[in-house]
Amino acid sequence: MTDAMSDASGGGAHAAPVTDGSAYGTSGSTSAATSGTRDSADVSIGQLINNISTDLSTLMRQEVALAKAELKQEASKAAKGAGMLGGAGFAGYLTVLFLSIALWAALAAPVGAGWAALIVAALWGLVAAVLFVLGRQRLQQVNPKLEQTVETVSEIPSALKPN
Repeated sequence: MTDAMSDASGGGAHAAPVTDGSAYGTSGSTSAATSGTRDSADVSIGQLINNISTDLSTLMRQEVALAKAELKQEASKAAKGAGMLGGAGFAGYLTVLFLSIALWAALAAPVGAGWAALIVAALWGLVAAVLFVLGRQRLQQVNPKLEQTVETVSEIPSALKPN
């Protein structure tokens, strides 16, 4: 008799698990032992819990490995995109630089080279001032205190206390 059968019948005697199928009245050709799997009645609760724990641990390790692989792939895409945006920014800077030089050259004929350079510099100074004022206003609207995070973190101690 198996452990589960002896416990269910109230016999109390614990026999060793049967692996040859002889207790089931078979020749062993279709028993759980010959098919490579064990009958669930032959496995103790401790072994089942150990198997579940091992399977969960393996599953968690595999999920973490999958997440790492996905993050690495996405980070690679983001790095390529950021590189392209950096290149576009540099190209934009050169465009503005050469357009400024062209404006300076165009203004040099009617007003002189010195005055043309001063006019182009004043235009860029005006652009810088406007961007500074707008940027400062946006930064003043930023709230450095993380309201929702502070609220949820403050709720943790009360959630852990027994009622």
